[in-house]
Amino acid sequence: MVDQTPTRTEAGRVDRDEASDDGRRETPNEKLDRNWNEILQELRVTQTGTQILTGFLLTLVFQPKFDQLDDFQRTVYLVLVALASLTTVLGLAPVLIHRELFRRRLKGTVVAGADIFLRCALGGIGAVLMGTQLLVFDVAVGRTAGLVAAAVTGCVLLGIALLPLVIRSRRGRDDPTAGTSRR
Repeated sequence: MVDQTPTRTEAGRVDRDEASDDGRRETPNEKLDRNWNEILQELRVTQTGTQILTGFLLTLVFQPKFDQLDDFQRTVYLVLVALASLTTVLGLAPVLIHRELFRRRLKGTVVAGADIFLRCALGGIGAVLMGTQLLVFDVAVGRTAGLVAAAVTGCVLLGIALLPLVIRSRRGRDDPTAGTSRR
């Protein structure tokens, strides 16, 4: 039988995942390795999309029609380039952290930090997607269409972001083991 007593993380917090009984029989190190691998898979997906979007944005300034953008459109564009670059950095940060801390028995810290950076990168991707919708629709159809497209994209992203909370709250009403983390 695996000990289900909650353990403390390196930061002193109780690791609720250690106490959950999700059917896995893995050591804390195996769990950290699994979590790290799951984060890496998520990072691969987000990094590719973010880098493609960033590359696309970086090429726009060199297009002949770029000079026709008004001040609002140029400002949106520059904010998007800055956000896309920041999001790319946030997506790369876990790799740097891992590189600097690996083999120092700090995998829990690496996994927790990577989780935070990945969440921030996902927020950045959402902001870049909304801004890209705003810019593209504004240039192609007009300002009102751009604002509507950005708002609709924002609503969809917010709905997706809130979905896990809804699922957890429904699970809490139906499942006595609710509140235990699966990660």
